[in-house]
Amino acid sequence: MTKLLNEIIGQSGISFGTSGARGLVVDFTDEVVASFTQSFLRVMQREFSVKRLAIGIDNRPSSPVMAAACAGAAEALGVAVDYYGVLPTPALAYQAMQDGVPAIMVTGSHIPFDRNGLKFYRPTGEITKADELAIVDTRENLTTFDAKLPEVNPAGAANYIQRYCAVFTPGIMRGLHIGLYEHSSAGRDLYADLFRSLGAEVTSLERTDTFVPIDTEAVADADVEKGRRWSQEYGFDAIFSTDGDGDRPLIADENGNWLRGDIVGLLCARQLGINALAVPVSCNSAIEQCGAFAEVARTRIGSPYVIAALEELASSHAAIAGFEANGGFLLGSDVQLNGKWLKALPTRDALLPGIALIAAAASHSLSAQVASLPARFTASDRIQNVPTATSKTLIAEASGDQSALLKLLGISDKTVSAVNTTDGLRIRFDDGEIIHLRPSGNAPELRCYAEANDQTRAAALVKQVLAKLQANLSQVVS
Repeated sequence: MTKLLNEIIGQSGISFGTSGARGLVVDFTDEVVASFTQSFLRVMQREFSVKRLAIGIDNRPSSPVMAAACAGAAEALGVAVDYYGVLPTPALAYQAMQDGVPAIMVTGSHIPFDRNGLKFYRPTGEITKADELAIVDTRENLTTFDAKLPEVNPAGAANYIQRYCAVFTPGIMRGLHIGLYEHSSAGRDLYADLFRSLGAEVTSLERTDTFVPIDTEAVADADVEKGRRWSQEYGFDAIFSTDGDGDRPLIADENGNWLRGDIVGLLCARQLGINALAVPVSCNSAIEQCGAFAEVARTRIGSPYVIAALEELASSHAAIAGFEANGGFLLGSDVQLNGKWLKALPTRDALLPGIALIAAAASHSLSAQVASLPARFTASDRIQNVPTATSKTLIAEASGDQSALLKLLGISDKTVSAVNTTDGLRIRFDDGEIIHLRPSGNAPELRCYAEANDQTRAAALVKQVLAKLQANLSQVVS
């Protein structure tokens, strides 16, 4: 009996979030994965001549099985597959864009290993929200397939590294000692050789075959302690790591303190000479206050929104980029470095900001780079296992009248000066402090962001808000 693609997808429990389709591994059956793949390809065939599909994976135990279903489903439609194996998401995207072919990355990024996901790329870059709607509404039959993986093509990883070797001067990191927190990162086999080729001494740290769900927006207390301990033990100038699929950087300064992702993005953009930025509403307001950019466009959270804003900025600015609070850097235009051109890569990338900031540490330490910015500090964390519907109800009820929410949160000594509902509920107080609540787009989590003039105060705000919500969530949602 034949089945329609949209019916299989609709009944799967898998949905699109801020970065691809995400869900429980048990729901990503071969049939569901194949349906997403064939639907994606049929949508792409409406605009492009699709003869090949690029596929990559992260180090999750479920990823190879899902990739096999992707490959088999594509070949059943007569589409050949270039399988690049384990590599960073931006490496797959870069290779696919150079070849002018669509791509699927099998990854759940930073979410726990019992979940996974699919990220889709047009031949020109990330899919749009319109593409997402078309994928889940494709009313054609699933073509019978056999799940199988081709041999790994190493070119995707190699070309990604060459992209940076070609523009950054050999020896630019000479004299620097870098700690490489490898864990289960999809790019862990690439970074050490690249940093060494740029002149750095590299010490590898804590490689593991067990998947580690690193969240660069909510760094675990254990990782905070590790960073400081490693710095004291080894005397690093910086520590570099990424999330699971290598599109979000995690960078620590010479003291082992992990830098916030939006600060990483800001420093990188400033060093690259970017004219205009597109960033989500949750990012640090030091971006505007530093005065380095002619225009800053604020968007909803999620790379599709940042990319849409970049397309608008391109009409009036030569050098454009975007980044998110998680640190993923999107290069929206070609930029010139050392007399050579670095091609645009409008998808989240962890490696470009890593190279830019660490190379600059040869003359200005990472802590000094951060200290050169306006004194605005952010913190974030989340409550896990909160249904998205619950988070949305909370935010909807508080958006019209914040008084009940603020009373519950124990915030009675502040006056609300501005409310922003671009994405969730972002409240600015008259003393400049900010709290921002929103449901995660990738998992059943309620996220809280805070901004203040002091890092300790920002962290305390997040802790206070989440503790109060954790204890009284059912009371807030009537």
